[in-house]
Amino acid sequence: MVNPVLLIVVPLGLAFAIPLFGFISKRIEKYIPLTAMLFNLIVSLLLIPKALQQPIVVSIGGFPPPFCINLVAGPVGILFSAIIALVGLLVSVYALDYIKQGATGEYHILYLLLLVGATGVVLTGDIFNLFVFFEILCISSYALVAHSGDKAGIESAVKYLIQGAIGSSLILIAIALLYGLFGTLNMADIARNIDSVSSISVFVPLVLFITGLGVEAAIFPLNAWLPDAHSSAPSSISAILSGIAIEVGIYAVARVIFTIFGAQSILLFLLLLGILTLLIGEMCAFSQRNIKRLLAYSSIGQIGLILFALGIATHSGVVGGLFQIISHALSKALLFLAVGYMIYRTGSLEISTLEGMGRKMPLTSLAFTIGAFSLVGLPPFVGFPSKFLIVRAALIAQEPLFVVLIALVLLGTIIEGAYFLRIVQVLYFKGEKSNSKIEDAPIVALIPIFILMLLILIIGIYPKLLTGVLNSAAGEFLNRVGYIKSVLG
Repeated sequence: MVNPVLLIVVPLGLAFAIPLFGFISKRIEKYIPLTAMLFNLIVSLLLIPKALQQPIVVSIGGFPPPFCINLVAGPVGILFSAIIALVGLLVSVYALDYIKQGATGEYHILYLLLLVGATGVVLTGDIFNLFVFFEILCISSYALVAHSGDKAGIESAVKYLIQGAIGSSLILIAIALLYGLFGTLNMADIARNIDSVSSISVFVPLVLFITGLGVEAAIFPLNAWLPDAHSSAPSSISAILSGIAIEVGIYAVARVIFTIFGAQSILLFLLLLGILTLLIGEMCAFSQRNIKRLLAYSSIGQIGLILFALGIATHSGVVGGLFQIISHALSKALLFLAVGYMIYRTGSLEISTLEGMGRKMPLTSLAFTIGAFSLVGLPPFVGFPSKFLIVRAALIAQEPLFVVLIALVLLGTIIEGAYFLRIVQVLYFKGEKSNSKIEDAPIVALIPIFILMLLILIIGIYPKLLTGVLNSAAGEFLNRVGYIKSVLG
């Protein structure tokens, strides 16, 4: 069996080896992230059958848990590592041409470190290494947002850094409080003993964790950094921030609530916070004229929907939330990759400059349309089964409040549909104001775009391709006792 630690060690080693490859040839540098993510994708796919049978627990240092650093490659961890590797691979292929202007070895190192940090967060079994990997992800993100070196990028990165630093400080304080209470950093060991202390003593670290992790997850009102960061970063990095980084943040929130604290008492708060995040994100997106800011606010709305689904806290609800994470990762990555070359061709972020792109950049415009329709939840795209599962989970819970909340979810979907249809109208049914010589995206960029389109369509038509893994992943989140036994024996 392949050791899951390779999912971290290999890309990390390749990231630090990039300068050495640069001495051989600068052209090699840009292929290192592609190679690393291809390796991770293959390893993740090979580990899925084993992880579905039983979580793979890796002990590092020669001691058994909880006395060692350990990784837990269960259905959730392997599912997320596969998503990170897939999106990271496709975006790295896209960047081969898109980032050729001003590309440096530093960009590729930071890009790989971001993905290593994300992978480490979803695989680690102790809270301090959760913090360490989370910091690797965040610090790499700050630098990549400022990669272009212009005033807007640096200003956005500084805003992101300030908010992220505050969030990280809160996480570190929460870890210190838990270590003081239990004398351990192992998630399973803390979960096993969490009921042995008073509820008020664990309430404070729980709030600190949710607040600190909520910054990266872009949960309202902790999401002020996201629109500026998305609009200033290169579109390849925007795709990673929206398709990977904030999903990893919401994973960490779910892991803390379900696995470590078993905090059933705050589920109603999560439901209401999810609805609030959803509506504010969608309403802000509706008012935007900048295409990347619109997509950023749309991501906030999607995070609200995922948080709502997780807050239902039933097996069906968690499955729907995990499915929505996959749907959003694929669809939003596709949207940002498509928009990247539209912006590159027109030289503007304004939606009005996209008039007539359906005729001038037909393949890229088609990709944007498919990504938009998927996020709205139209069949036969992947967004339809994910949203259907969430609505179904809320209805079968037979709680009167859920009926009202589902109505608000549908209202958010209507708002989402309105602004995406407005953009599709601009692409296909408005005049041609831009230069008629505009060409479609190059073939290197169209390859990952086409793969994302294909995945969105195939999974939308055959959702059962994922339901087995999603059912096991939902079971891991909800079965704290099973998680504790698998790690501690």
